[in-house]
Amino acid sequence: MSKNNSLFSSFNTDALSGVVVFLVALPLCLGIAGASGASAFSGVITGIVGGLVVGYLSASHVSVSGPAASLIAIVIVAIQDLGFEAFLLAGVLAGVFQLILGFAKAGTFSNYIPSGVIQGMLSGIGLIIIFKEIPHAIGYDKEHEGDFFNYSLTDSMDDGYFNEIIHSFNFAHTGVIIITLISLGILIAFTTIPFLKKIKLLPGALIAVVFGVILNELFRVFSPNLHVTGDHLVKLPVPGSAEEFIGQFSFPDFTFISNPDIWVTALTIAAVASIASLLTIEAGDRMDPYKRYSSGNTELRAQGLGNILSCLIGGLPMTSVIVRTTANIDAGARTKFSAIFHGFLLLLTVILIPTLLNKIPIASLAAVLLLIGYKLASPMVFRKMWGIGKTHFIPFLVTAIGVVSLDLLKGVGIGLAVSSIFILKGNMKLAYYFKKEKHKEGEDIHIDLAQEVSFLNKAAIKQTLAHLPENSRVIINAENTVYIDYDVLEIIRDFNENGSKEKNINVVLKGFKENYNIENTIDSHVY
Repeated sequence: MSKNNSLFSSFNTDALSGVVVFLVALPLCLGIAGASGASAFSGVITGIVGGLVVGYLSASHVSVSGPAASLIAIVIVAIQDLGFEAFLLAGVLAGVFQLILGFAKAGTFSNYIPSGVIQGMLSGIGLIIIFKEIPHAIGYDKEHEGDFFNYSLTDSMDDGYFNEIIHSFNFAHTGVIIITLISLGILIAFTTIPFLKKIKLLPGALIAVVFGVILNELFRVFSPNLHVTGDHLVKLPVPGSAEEFIGQFSFPDFTFISNPDIWVTALTIAAVASIASLLTIEAGDRMDPYKRYSSGNTELRAQGLGNILSCLIGGLPMTSVIVRTTANIDAGARTKFSAIFHGFLLLLTVILIPTLLNKIPIASLAAVLLLIGYKLASPMVFRKMWGIGKTHFIPFLVTAIGVVSLDLLKGVGIGLAVSSIFILKGNMKLAYYFKKEKHKEGEDIHIDLAQEVSFLNKAAIKQTLAHLPENSRVIINAENTVYIDYDVLEIIRDFNENGSKEKNINVVLKGFKENYNIENTIDSHVY
């Protein structure tokens, strides 16, 4: 594979990927705005800025930014409590905070997230997508009831997902189901049939959507009872004039700058949006077939500028979003031109062809997302993680369950906590090598320290020294050690000076060189 990263190096492939992402992003922009208590146009503004501005400035070649479900709970409360214009000011300030975080190099946070947690997050999101798209694949598209766009899912699995899926069968629409099944068939064909897989100029998602529109028009003419209308179609605002179009923009009210609630909201948005974006670009890098690295610091700066601009003209705060990013990679994107082009298409369509896009059945889009969800959470993924070992599988599984049953950030937080336990246990074991043969009186006991010994190893080393047999000779070897934490040195010194005498243990310290800065800490029995 070529790794040419120039913006137009894969123009045709990226343009088609951008079309697919646009088709996925458009209803999400509209729906997340509605779920957040904002106008549909605000969501489209966010998607446009996320594509054109953040897409260009981001260091990621595959991530796509836009309005995010992870911010819905924060945004809806802020709009209700502060008013929309004051909320926009908080969004601008949140962007400023993200700029500061980017220049302060806070983006390196994502480098410390274990792969098991990242994969668990992706699988959890895949399951959420499947659960939330099944009702729309059946025909349950009532606004505020079967929310197609809400991927935060604060309800529990038992009270939310399954009841909603069962309830959706009461609203089953035969035409919707037919469109869904045929769209899925087209998508599967384009991923399994060899000659279709080679047709890069016609991505399966685009064909599925176009076919869904054509099939629905045939239903309208030949079988009206199957015709899909109303809530089952994409809903894009259609302004009647240029003045009406311009009137959809809103602007922040800077007179609220001294309100402390504005600053608290801004800090909250900046924190959640930054974490969500860093998690997404880390996940995107792992899914990127070219295995390219994206700078978290650059991403924070790009997101900050994007949020400032979006909220200055009436848009919502944004993040890099995993659903759009996954769709982008799955469509074959190679450079960030695909994200930029999707933003351009959003801009073009709200100006020129909103009526045409309003003919797209949500069922076709649901089929696209169902396949994306399956790829993220397929049985093969679980089997692969199981094969790696329990230290990766358990954090993976816990993260996936947490994301599905709680929300994205809580699930990742729990996964990180579980993964940290395994890391701590691993550090304790790897800090030193202790020969555990049965000790015979007069024989030496060897404790060989590892290359780095941190404070995390303090308890294990202290316990090992406390259980050494009486009347023995122990050699603590630091010849291969580059760093020893001061707390560990204190334990060794105390044992050498006091603890060893209680059991008549002869301590020999080997290889404690000057660069360890311990000459004033351990000054006896060293060679």
